Amino acid sequence: MHTAWEEAGWERLGDGVARRRMPGWDETIGVIAGSTGVMIVDTGATLRDGADLRRTIRGVLGREVTHVALTHPHFDHVLGTAAFAGVEVFGAAGLGELLRRGKDELRHDAVRQGVAPDAAAEAADLLVAPHHHVHGQLTVELGDRQVLLANVGPGHTAHDLAVLVPGRHGEPEIVFCGDLVEESGEPQAGPDALPGQWPGALDRLLALGGEDARYVPGHGAVVDAAFVRAQRDALAARFGVAPS
Repeated sequence: MHTAWEEAGWERLGDGVARRRMPGWDETIGVIAGSTGVMIVDTGATLRDGADLRRTIRGVLGREVTHVALTHPHFDHVLGTAAFAGVEVFGAAGLGELLRRGKDELRHDAVRQGVAPDAAAEAADLLVAPHHHVHGQLTVELGDRQVLLANVGPGHTAHDLAVLVPGRHGEPEIVFCGDLVEESGEPQAGPDALPGQWPGALDRLLALGGEDARYVPGHGAVVDAAFVRAQRDALAARFGVAPS
């Protein structure tokens, strides 16, 4: 039987937890619902994406998103944030300043990757920087459930945030990894990556989630700890990082 999430085009991951792989850039968007709060993990590549996400979540839950967690500062994960007006936004320490000073580069990157220039300009102009800066770990209360935000980077970027959702009713923990982990292709190391520190970030990610967690990549299918460890080893070999 399809759940309400699946009927709305989302993949149910656990009790009150789902994700959607967006068309275009295949970035993963997560949602975590508690009794008094709803968190979205990343917001899509345009304001239109953000508005569509907000509508579909409201349609399934009958409630509004109350919290946004941004996993890293790439256009396909942050440019929909302004569609969530009045929502508390969380990011790794330093992300807000980077977004404020890097709006032009973010807009240019979005256009280079295929976002319409007008849509990219609008989203960059209205971009919302995080209100809350995560230095180590921060617990966010959503009523009857807690969500742990962890600054596990740097790696894919200088500002990588993971989101840990404790399991309920015997379900495994779920870790939203951002682009620290990618399943649908080789991890992308752009000019803002810190390759020498990336394997260490994956060690911290594995310590956070443990062996039995489900790990949700920024792009691709949900994976297990063995996949994350293998990707960690491949990155270490690729960039000449000594084994831990």
